[in-house]
Amino acid sequence: MTMQSLRHAVNAAFLGACVAAFTMPAHAQGVIKIGEINSYKAQPAFLEPYKKGMELAVEEINAAGGINGRKLELITRDDNANPGDAVRVAEELMSREKVDVLTGSFLSHIGLALTDFAKQKKVFFLAGEPLTDKIVWQNGNRYTFRLRPSTYMQVAMLVPDVAALKKKRWALVYPNYEYGQSAAATFKQLLKAAQPDVEFVAEQAPPLGKVDSGSVVQALADAKPDAIFNVLFGADLSKFVREGNTRGLFQGREVVSLLTGEPEYLDPLKNEAPNGWLVTGYPWYGIQTPEHKTFLAAYEGRFKESPRLGSIVGYSAIKSLAEGMKKAKSTETEKLIAAFKGLQVSTPFGMITYRSEDHQSTMGGYVGRTKNEGGKGVMVNYRYLDGAKFLPSADEVKKLRPAE
Repeated sequence: MTMQSLRHAVNAAFLGACVAAFTMPAHAQGVIKIGEINSYKAQPAFLEPYKKGMELAVEEINAAGGINGRKLELITRDDNANPGDAVRVAEELMSREKVDVLTGSFLSHIGLALTDFAKQKKVFFLAGEPLTDKIVWQNGNRYTFRLRPSTYMQVAMLVPDVAALKKKRWALVYPNYEYGQSAAATFKQLLKAAQPDVEFVAEQAPPLGKVDSGSVVQALADAKPDAIFNVLFGADLSKFVREGNTRGLFQGREVVSLLTGEPEYLDPLKNEAPNGWLVTGYPWYGIQTPEHKTFLAAYEGRFKESPRLGSIVGYSAIKSLAEGMKKAKSTETEKLIAAFKGLQVSTPFGMITYRSEDHQSTMGGYVGRTKNEGGKGVMVNYRYLDGAKFLPSADEVKKLRPAE
């Protein structure tokens, strides 16, 4: 090859590289990696449907061309229901997998650990499921946003109906960790404000996953309450309901129960499902909105089973991240933070907004009564309550949330 032809070849290669650089957007050939951390082995009833919801959203987004020309890739890790393990796998997702964002967590104390990790590492984190208010208020930070309605929001949705019962003597039972403690504290605070003469005559706080149902039910019965506020869920709830039915704890007493209307917790009760409990939940079989009908058809078509509330949360979390990335035209942390403030996202529950003041979404929830219908628990007389109506004002948030 002559010197002149060599020069032409080099120039051609250089010109080709320049053209490619100018015509191909940055990262166009790369995928967007979403790192997701959750307690899959410890909480399968909620998290197996949750993962399917995420997968459905990723498939829909990629089939439509991805985000700004890039496909999504979901990389999941199990945290073993341990905050230390959650932080360790978050480190691994960032350093080894080079994820663009973090999402997930179910248990509140793990959500708080990842909230702090996001702050320390300056990485964007969307908490999907953990319900403690501290994630967006006392421990809130600029890097963390939260999807699901919090303990405060869900209790506030129940309290008007609770106060209308005019029951004076209340007993409480809740799992003894962050979520249960915060739910119980909020219930006492909001009910006392609505009904000043209320009395709290007993509290039982068994360790998560280790309820001694016999002694708990007996202690509640001994207090002779007019009504019971329950925060137990999963296997703990099943044991509590079985023992309470056996001992007649619920006869003649109102029971108000967080999460019990969610099919992942109501379905396993089968013919032991209680009648008449006031609950938050997800009556997927009766929601007639266009958004939910579209989601239901897609989910049942893909997985050949009915959705659970976990399905809604997982699906909506991925849709939220996608909308944020579209608005930001980037996966860079600072641009995502700016995009998520005031971000509107269409979900199976309708349009939600991520508030600028505390990074909490306005997703609402369904409140109704349980009914044992032919040996299966369902929700009846339910209504959807908009989460935006059960959140403190921007001025109140300033007092709750650390300055940034």
